[in-house]
Amino acid sequence: MNALRSNRFRTIAASLLFVIAIVVVNFVTRGNFLTPHNLTNVLRQIAQNAIDAVGQTFVIVTAGIDLSIGSLLALCGVVMARVVNASGLDGPLAVLLALVVGLAVGGGAGAINALPVVRLNLPPFITTLAMMLVARGLAFTISGGQPVTLHATAFNPIGTGTVLGIPFAVVIMLVVVAAFALVLARTRFGRYVYALGGNEEAARLAGIRVQRTKLLVYVISGACAGLAGLLEMSRFGTGSPQTGSGYELQAIAAVVVGGTSLAGGRGSIVGTFLGALFIGALYNVMNLANVESYTQQVVLGVVILLAVVLDELRKRYL
Repeated sequence: MNALRSNRFRTIAASLLFVIAIVVVNFVTRGNFLTPHNLTNVLRQIAQNAIDAVGQTFVIVTAGIDLSIGSLLALCGVVMARVVNASGLDGPLAVLLALVVGLAVGGGAGAINALPVVRLNLPPFITTLAMMLVARGLAFTISGGQPVTLHATAFNPIGTGTVLGIPFAVVIMLVVVAAFALVLARTRFGRYVYALGGNEEAARLAGIRVQRTKLLVYVISGACAGLAGLLEMSRFGTGSPQTGSGYELQAIAAVVVGGTSLAGGRGSIVGTFLGALFIGALYNVMNLANVESYTQQVVLGVVILLAVVLDELRKRYL
């Protein structure tokens, strides 16, 4: 219960700080930031990262890490494009087929990530790093090193369409964030995830099925990468083996900036969403200010370091 109260407090505090930051940014940009068009653009740009970060949150709360999600996004996109083209389907059935394939490939790869961790107690850093290389290599092999162009037109609305003026990708992102926020904060499985990250041995002695819980969080992470791959494929109309490079770092950045501890046991999906939104807004503001791309990477690195340092200081002195 104390952990849940602490998570709620951090989420509320992060929300207030985020609102204050947005007001300041809007003032500095002379009102150009809080325009409907610009806000919609920011939300569309963070959709894939936010979905990736949702899955990453589950893993990091258990004191793990998943470095493979960027490569899995590319692999899922290539496989989905290949399968849909081979099926000759279009319309809702093509979208459903792609969704099933993407979730199966991503979730299956997540399970493979988890097996050495739960069975052999290997560091997740190593196992997911290996999967990152394997998935990227498979993506290039299956695609022949070239983007796989989608023949079906049913994916166009997902990539560029809107629902009541809101981009379809943003709607999917919000549904994913809301659903998994409830799972992590309000379900028995979510309590198990927090318990596992707080003290794995205590969780085991309490009767929690540690191996199954770990397996499921990596499956969730891989499945989220598959869904993000579907959005990426729909947006550009291709499954490219080159896409997703560095996405794992952006997702980890969103999770850390959102207040989730890399040591495990603390964090929230709402905080992760705010972290993804903050990073997206930061990039947007730097673009509005004509800051060149290399400097943007420096700024993002500094923000991540500050978030980790502040979290460590909070643990030591508060």
